[in-house]
Amino acid sequence: MPIIYSASWVLPVTASPVRQGAVVIDGEIFCDVGPYDDIVGRYPQSAVIDLGDCVLLPGLINTHSHLELTAFRGRLEEPHFQTWIRQLIQLKSERLTPDDLLACARLGCCEALRSGITSTADTSDAAAPLDALIESGMRGVVFQETFGPDESQAEEALDSLKRKLDLHFEKISASGRDVRARLKIGVSPHAPYSVSARLFRLTAELAIDRRLDVAIHTAESIDESRLLLDGSGAFGESLRRRGIAFDPPGCSTIRYFEQLGVLETAPLLIHCVRVDESDIELLARHNARISHCPKSNAKLGHGVAPLAAFQRAGLKVGLGTDSVASNNNCDLIEEARFGSLIHRATGLNAGACTHDQMLRLMTIEGARALGLEKVTGSIESGKQADMTAIRLDRPHNSPAYDPATAVIFSSSGSDVALTMVAGRVLYDGDQVMTIDEAEVKRTIDLIRLKLAG
Repeated sequence: MPIIYSASWVLPVTASPVRQGAVVIDGEIFCDVGPYDDIVGRYPQSAVIDLGDCVLLPGLINTHSHLELTAFRGRLEEPHFQTWIRQLIQLKSERLTPDDLLACARLGCCEALRSGITSTADTSDAAAPLDALIESGMRGVVFQETFGPDESQAEEALDSLKRKLDLHFEKISASGRDVRARLKIGVSPHAPYSVSARLFRLTAELAIDRRLDVAIHTAESIDESRLLLDGSGAFGESLRRRGIAFDPPGCSTIRYFEQLGVLETAPLLIHCVRVDESDIELLARHNARISHCPKSNAKLGHGVAPLAAFQRAGLKVGLGTDSVASNNNCDLIEEARFGSLIHRATGLNAGACTHDQMLRLMTIEGARALGLEKVTGSIESGKQADMTAIRLDRPHNSPAYDPATAVIFSSSGSDVALTMVAGRVLYDGDQVMTIDEAEVKRTIDLIRLKLAG
């Protein structure tokens, strides 16, 4: 029997807002949406769950996360990017066990669900994020990272990547239909400063052969640009100290990727701060997709990605939080608000990045960036019932004249009253239903002691 969820507002995203609206869910899917009176008239036998003064909207979609780094929140405030990355990798590898990383990923899933996020594109070299996502009930794409700046070790790195991918696919296959429907596996050659040209080519060939999505940290920093232009900068110095040869291509990251065949995979490119119009034309020609992470880019001092230019070029752009090591939280609503404000400030245009545009970036456009638009991203009949409810009765976000404005400019993840994936309530406004948060907290307290020393 279908169930009716009612609230003061419904934001389908791909249709007009509905005042005093209702959503009908039959098992895993949305089967109707409209004014409450009309819905009740069409489904007189269905139970009604009234969420009161809330707005119902599609589950939020995070196009870039690092769940296994959740315990690093606030641990590294190093202002130099290359040093920050080195310290992060060192702390993670030397002090945390696989069980620690699983606890971190579980905490990240809890934070995401409490913030209304139903889908995430997580990038990691660890097994923990996939395990945590299976357990949590969330939807998403798990990108298995590969590293290796030394050309002579490219084949070895590729073999390791293949083994890890096989383990991921075996785990998903053994986990049942529900998990296979929720989670996809992709590959992520980490970044131009950590992956050799040979390994980029091999990974792209593997992705095309196996039809895997690709995600890459791209055009993020000035030191990355310097490395590719003439081999200088902090990354160039780091490679030389390690005795690793690097032949700079003398061009932008995007043109470098074109030369290597990477753009043939229509990759999800994370950040893309340091790109120009010719780069963007190349991205559009190859149907590349963008994960826009404004808070992380700002905190690390990298700049502001040209969102308006991406949109003019017709690129698929979604919103990402990056890791909490560089953002400090996984609140996609806060990310959207910051994104809107930073683009207005830098563009001297109060009409840029409207609340409606930012709402789309964290829902349907995020789904398109991940290739999930036929499954999720909007409240439409036939789509999976991924939904969140946000309270509009708090002192800081009421009265609500327009629900999208209230969500983007006045609300935060702490206002979420319900998070649902495929018709299953994963967060009920009080607790996450699929993960033992108290046990995770106890483990994280111990991890904090490991990382603090």
